[in-house]
Amino acid sequence: MALTANSVYSVQDDDRNRLIGQASYMEFKNYYQILGVSEDADAKTIKTAYRKLARKYHPDLSEESDGEERFKEVAEAYEVLKDKEKRADYDAVKQYGGAEGFTPPPDWHGAGSRSSGGDYQGGFSEFFEDVFGQAQHQSHQGYSRQDFAQRGDDIELRLAVFLEEAHRGETRTISYRVPQFDDRNHLSYRDKTLKVKIPAGVIDGERIRLKGQVAPGIGNAPTGDLYLQIQFAEHPLYSVDGTTLIMTVPITPWEAMLGTKLEIPTLDGRVNLSVPPNSQNGARLRLKGKGLGPSGNQGDLYVVLGVTLPKITSDEERQLWQKLAEASSFNPRENWGTTA
Repeated sequence: MALTANSVYSVQDDDRNRLIGQASYMEFKNYYQILGVSEDADAKTIKTAYRKLARKYHPDLSEESDGEERFKEVAEAYEVLKDKEKRADYDAVKQYGGAEGFTPPPDWHGAGSRSSGGDYQGGFSEFFEDVFGQAQHQSHQGYSRQDFAQRGDDIELRLAVFLEEAHRGETRTISYRVPQFDDRNHLSYRDKTLKVKIPAGVIDGERIRLKGQVAPGIGNAPTGDLYLQIQFAEHPLYSVDGTTLIMTVPITPWEAMLGTKLEIPTLDGRVNLSVPPNSQNGARLRLKGKGLGPSGNQGDLYVVLGVTLPKITSDEERQLWQKLAEASSFNPRENWGTTA
């Protein structure tokens, strides 16, 4: 029967003293301290701490005299804290541990029977076996360096591209640093240069995976991957919303009222666009399939009309505007300020 947090806290001091008299102390393992994380650390923080320490203390890489023992402790701590159920059980019995040792309650079996295993398989501590049971590890007697395999770290870089490059596809040469191990398993870094094909139709924020282009793994584990996150450079004409492009085109008041034809620049070249009569400022006209995205599945380009008022520079212009004002019955404030 697994011990829950409620059942742990229901044990009274007299019961605890009786339990202490029934069992000998063993060393208590503070898994949070071993990984160097807080007790409220999330799964990502725990995994990052584990990977860093596992690489530091791995017997094939470490120069520490106690590297092997430290590595086993780190692997054991991660085995517990990465699993929600085992972590909950561990948190529930932490009150039984302290500087002087640990005494588990009677009939404690913990989460051992429901574990799915882990990255490390080897002999764990007496504390672990008493708390979580021996079912999952009883076939692994002792520790072997070959039992541990860690995939190489991934790297993610941002790659700034212009819209035109994203639209037609482009080959880029990029440089970045990758970790490596020399003949004595010392960690160092080297510069790597790689030609990258940016596929036509990529969009802002899209990630491109380049398999096996980063850090080597340990124990014949796979090499890490390089991820390129596409980031569009600011464009002088277009704003971007996914696969949709938006551009504002200035037009005159008479073009808006009488209608006109405009020549619009697109990523595929210039096209003609008809502006209907009586168009309003801010009206959006769609050019279908002239946006971003892979061929045959491109988004649209929206042309926003920006009616621009001219300055009066001559008496003749002033007289024409005066005639228009006298001839027009339009009153934009006809219903302004009224309540329903």
